[in-house]
Amino acid sequence: MSKPCSESRPDLHAIVESLTEASAALSEMPLGRRKFPSRTALAVLVEELRALLFPGYFGASELKAETLPYHLGAQLERVRLGLSDQIQRGLMASDPACGDCGARSLDLASAFLARLPEVRRLLGTDIAAGFEGDPAAVSPEEVLFSYPGLLAITSQRLAHELLKLGVPLLPRMITEQAHSLTGIDIHPGAQIGERFFIDHGTGVVIGETCVIGRNVRLYQGVTLGAKSFPLDAEGHPIKGVPRHPVVEDDVIIYSNATILGRVTLGRGSAIGGNVWLTRSVPPGSVITQSNEKDGMPA
Repeated sequence: MSKPCSESRPDLHAIVESLTEASAALSEMPLGRRKFPSRTALAVLVEELRALLFPGYFGASELKAETLPYHLGAQLERVRLGLSDQIQRGLMASDPACGDCGARSLDLASAFLARLPEVRRLLGTDIAAGFEGDPAAVSPEEVLFSYPGLLAITSQRLAHELLKLGVPLLPRMITEQAHSLTGIDIHPGAQIGERFFIDHGTGVVIGETCVIGRNVRLYQGVTLGAKSFPLDAEGHPIKGVPRHPVVEDDVIIYSNATILGRVTLGRGSAIGGNVWLTRSVPPGSVITQSNEKDGMPA
């Protein structure tokens, strides 16, 4: 076998120099401070959180009523320490001058865990909405175990609490992991009320500043997105400006509907499949492709 000629060998020195320069240009943070969160560790923590929220369903299965409090206590402490480490990495990645990241991360992890009972309550209502709203569901357990919408909602509700606490990086990492698993893209900033149900789910997109009320149901392919992006004087998008829909209580949005901009879907409205909507509609509206195309009032 002939040896490759020297002309075909890459200039490793030049490649290393180029990659080093590119890395330096990305951030001024010293290399010793680059302790970014681990996607693998965070995925494990999310599964452990699911086991805390639904003990016996996820995680250890051989639990008894008398040992459950001890099991949950030990698991809570393990999650607190693991989550604190990932939060600390996020803080250090976001702020090179972070001098008290260790103490702050422990406080943030503890504050997050204190919110788990409310997250569990909300998820209980989501499971009930899925079971009651889908004739194909044979039990609440089937919704919990097998519905991608519930998995995505669980991750979003956890990520939303971290976001409200000001934890950097981790919230979006959690929801993007769920996005990769389910095809459902819910930004951690979205505000979502109880009894939220996503049926089938693939292709659903819910933007950062969406506000979703109680007892809302979405089907596959629904987009709650932004119509435009306000720019600053230098032409860069302005962050955090409300630009996504407000969906009031008891609204149903059918498959592949697209609602864009800071519009309001009034309480009890139904938005038909494949509708393209960029205006607000009053409570009780029924919007279909035909009446929207003809300009008929809702």
